[in-house]
Amino acid sequence: MTISADEAVKKFGITVEDYLLPARHMIQMVDPDGRLRAEAEQGTEPGHEYPLPGDDELLDAYEQLVVGRRVNDQNSALVRQGRMAVYPSSHGQEACQVAAALCLSEGDWMFPTYRDAVAVMARGVDPVQAMTIFRGDWHGGYNPADHKVGIQCTPLTTQLLHAVGVAHAAKLRGEDTVVLAMCGDGATSEGDFHEALNFAAVFHLPVVFFVQNNKYAISVPLAHQSVAPSLAHKAVGYGMAGERVDGNDVVALLAVLDRAVKLAREGSGPLLVEAHTYRMQAHTNADDATRYRADSEVAEWVAKDPVSRMAAYLRDRGILNGEEEARIAVRAEDVATQLREGLSEDVPVDPQDLFRHVFSSPTPQLAEQSAMLADELAREAAAHAASAQSATSEEAAK
Repeated sequence: MTISADEAVKKFGITVEDYLLPARHMIQMVDPDGRLRAEAEQGTEPGHEYPLPGDDELLDAYEQLVVGRRVNDQNSALVRQGRMAVYPSSHGQEACQVAAALCLSEGDWMFPTYRDAVAVMARGVDPVQAMTIFRGDWHGGYNPADHKVGIQCTPLTTQLLHAVGVAHAAKLRGEDTVVLAMCGDGATSEGDFHEALNFAAVFHLPVVFFVQNNKYAISVPLAHQSVAPSLAHKAVGYGMAGERVDGNDVVALLAVLDRAVKLAREGSGPLLVEAHTYRMQAHTNADDATRYRADSEVAEWVAKDPVSRMAAYLRDRGILNGEEEARIAVRAEDVATQLREGLSEDVPVDPQDLFRHVFSSPTPQLAEQSAMLADELAREAAAHAASAQSATSEEAAK
């Protein structure tokens, strides 16, 4: 929708509750076969009109989709090769990832989860830097201020509080900033989710809460977490608008998220968007997904693959041709090569990094621990040197 709640009430004669509640059906513009739905160009119901994104935006989104799929598959291979410690793949969720990055302006902020590496890269972060956290390094790999992207958050839902804090600060400063706060369906069961949405609503902050509902919180299905009609329906309890969208339809995602960001920027307050998608692969390489879901369920979602759906749609519209597909494939392979080469390099390890960046001025306790570690490492180095010297002397004596 491109109008405020007050305008919708006056124009359509609906109640504020009607405006806040999601549409009666999930927003979808392109079906799984890549065909444009007849309703897409006319809108869905009063107050819920979604114009189709432009051709250039859609082609850019498809390129990011292909790159994202190649990144997911390459990173999974790097884990098997021992070059990365862990990787939470978003294979199957790339449409959500791409739309999350493309709906924002340069000055806006994104706060991702651990599964949102593709969104982080689509926002402009160097691929190797985005993967640093998963190789086991002590830092997140990139400076959040450079691209206005928070560090990928491993604890469930804490990034939502960070997002709300940044939005509050931006509003106090009078900045034209929208914050996109990403989470999964499992995160909606956390207390931080409630605190973030309630604070954002009370203080009327420009935050778009983007829930990627991939049906499982690791192994816990959504039915064991919530009996609400949808996660989008939770929004009305906080006094904000909610919407449901097909999370494998990048056309609908762009339309819905573009609209949500526009409304937030114009002062509508926070909004919640729930995207229905699916994690086609395991939670991480440490997970055995066959223990809690059937192969037939996965196959059903493979048929709704966002990459092939978008390709079929763009070819049918004459937006994507063989030359463009070849160019995009080359770019995707270039990114994969960059990841292979960058993550194969040995990273120098300095144990004192454990203490350097905790506080700007180290506390007495940190200083003491740092000194203890330095002493232990020095004694270990001296013992190693003495052992090496002794071995050399014995060899010379022979």
